[in-house]
Order: sequence, then structure tokens, then C-alpha cells
Amino acid sequence: MHFANRLQALEKNVFADMDKAKSQAISNGKTIIDLSLGSSDLAADPEALNAIASSLEDHTTHGYLLHYGTLEFRETVAQWYHQRFGVEVNPHTEVLTLIGSQEGTAHLPLALLDPGDFALLLDPGYPSHAGGVYLAGGQIYPMPLLAKNDFLPVFADVPSQVLEQAKMIVLSYPHNPTSATASLAFFQEAVAFCQEHGLVLVHDFPYVDIIFEGMAQPPSILQADPTKSLSIEFFTLSKSYNMGGFRIGYAIGNAEIVQALRRVKAVVDFNQYRGILNGAIAALTGDQTTVKKTVTRFQSRRDAFINALNNIGWQVASPQATMYVWAKLPQPWENKSVEFCTELVAATGVAVSPGAGFGKQGEGYVRFALVHDPNILELAVEKIAQFLGRINF
Repeated sequence: MHFANRLQALEKNVFADMDKAKSQAISNGKTIIDLSLGSSDLAADPEALNAIASSLEDHTTHGYLLHYGTLEFRETVAQWYHQRFGVEVNPHTEVLTLIGSQEGTAHLPLALLDPGDFALLLDPGYPSHAGGVYLAGGQIYPMPLLAKNDFLPVFADVPSQVLEQAKMIVLSYPHNPTSATASLAFFQEAVAFCQEHGLVLVHDFPYVDIIFEGMAQPPSILQADPTKSLSIEFFTLSKSYNMGGFRIGYAIGNAEIVQALRRVKAVVDFNQYRGILNGAIAALTGDQTTVKKTVTRFQSRRDAFINALNNIGWQVASPQATMYVWAKLPQPWENKSVEFCTELVAATGVAVSPGAGFGKQGEGYVRFALVHDPNILELAVEKIAQFLGRINF
């Protein structure tokens, strides 16, 4: 049996390998403390749940949901953006309902790239950004994110021959996996760079709310490109409202780009259940208590986890945003992130994500997801200390 050549680029998946390692550890009697996935363990927004529950009794919500039926949700999104960022948005032409932001980032390259075209991606970066480019037959130019540059790309370093074939660039701040943040000035520089080279600017924005005390509100890309000349942004309710399993998000930005993505989406699916959109509307228009509680919980987890790591001699900077800790591996594991993670889960049951799974520049790091309360996180660090075999390193 012959399968399409495009699948070859998708064969290597570090996270699938980690799933196998976790399964093997469980079969060997280990209790898993899973810090490898950024899937929140917190409850979804109560207002959203109530709206979804009441929708179930309404049989008119049980059929297919076409684009027009998403208008109330799109209007809510436009109002939310205007209140949050001061950006005027047309809900009819500049917003598209998605099954999470991952759907958008994975499908958009099909609308923008011809085979052989380049996409400029962050390295390290979120895996679906690369997956969508591969499915579209595009080429990837990885923009290195280095600690010395605050994990921001240097646009001037992109070769001119790549820019001649490039059609799009994907950014995402606050950033997964490094937890880095970016200023409005950086995004304005990005917009100018894209305007100069004729690139579509894509911004994946799931961690807009997960920012900690002392941090300013992260900017939307639409604040840097208020005319929406070439930008599109993706948001999901998975992180802010703990609704990952409900798969609800949206694209917002340049009308032509949104329309192009809509044409791709129309081939793939209709939309999710109308009751989920009703829940999302309730979440976005509610009093935001869930968001505030979620941020408080993650901040307390961050503080406990960083303190515990520092106490065993693993010095890690405290992240200012997201639900992750990006940690440089100690010796002798400096360039063995996959080996570290597979051997750690086998020996202790603690599962974390190898930096190599996020790109070449991720090697030498691991990502911890703060998806347990402090007592479990501190227990995980105790097990890590035992695995490392010494207290100071």
C-alpha cells in the first residue's frame, strides 16, 4: 500500500514517542505525574457550562451549523477585541469560527502556500505550525530563538533568497514553549518587515490572559497592524477558560486572509455544536472570574515549582507568562533532551516534554507544564532530584 509522500515529514513525532514511554512506565507499575501536556486540569467556566447545558434541551441546536449560524459568536468576538485592544473588527468579514486555534494554524498554509514556498517559523515553536506547512507542500525556514535575544527572532538574519520565496511568517507571543513575551514595538517591527517583503503575518495568541503579576497586557498583532493590511490572529478558549476539550477558537484579521481560510475550512468541516458556541459567548461576555482564578492558580504553581527546582540546585528563571517552565538541562544531559525525558519517566513516572520536540533550537531544554497543584509539582521535583542523583549540579 502506498501513502502520500507528504506524510514522510510527519513521521517523526517526539510527543508520540513520549506517549509510548508513558504507557511503558505505567505498565511497569509507575504512577505518572504528567507535566508534558499543556492541557489544563482546571474546570471550565461555569457560565459557559450552563449555557452549553441549556442548549442541549433546545433541539434547534442539534443540526449542522453553517457559517451564518456562527454570527452571534463572531459578533461577540468583535466586541471583545474592541473592548480589549481598541481595535474595530467587522464580524461579517474579519472573524472566522475555528475548532481551536490549532485548526487555523494547520489549515492556513493550504490557503497561502504553493509547493516550494517558504514559511518563516519560530524555532523552537509549536509543532502544528510546521505540520500545516508540510501538508501544503511548503518549505520551512526556522528562525532561531535564543536566550541572548530574549527568545525573539532576528528578522535581519533571514536570507534574501529565502525571502524571495517566502509567503508567510508565524509568530506566537506569549510563547510556547519558552514562555517569552513580546512588546508592541516588536510586533510593529514584524509588521514593517512583512510589508517590505510581501509576507502574511500570522500570530497564534492562545496565552493572551495567562500573564503574571507585574506584566503588562500582551499586545494583539492587530494593534501593530490596525488597518489589518496583512495580519491574522488566532485565539482559543482552551487556556483562558479551561475549555480545551470543547475545541472552540477563532481567526480574526485581514478579510481576504480570513475568507481564504474559510474556503479551506468549508471543504474540511461545517462547525462544532451550536451549544459550544453558546458556551463560548457566555465565557467571553461573563465577569471573567474564571480567567482571574486560573491566572492566580498558575502563578502560585509557577512560584512553588521554580522554588522547588532552585532548592535542588536547578536554577531556572521564573516565567512571566503562559503555563510552562522552559528549563535548560543540567550536565550531563545538555544535548540529550529526548533521552532525559524517556529515562526520567521510566525511572520516576514524571513525564515532561523534550525541547527537541519543538525544533532544533529546543535541544538542551525541557518544558514543564504546570498542570498540577503545588504539592504534586513539589513531589515531581523530589523525584527529579532522585533521578539526577545529587542535590547540587
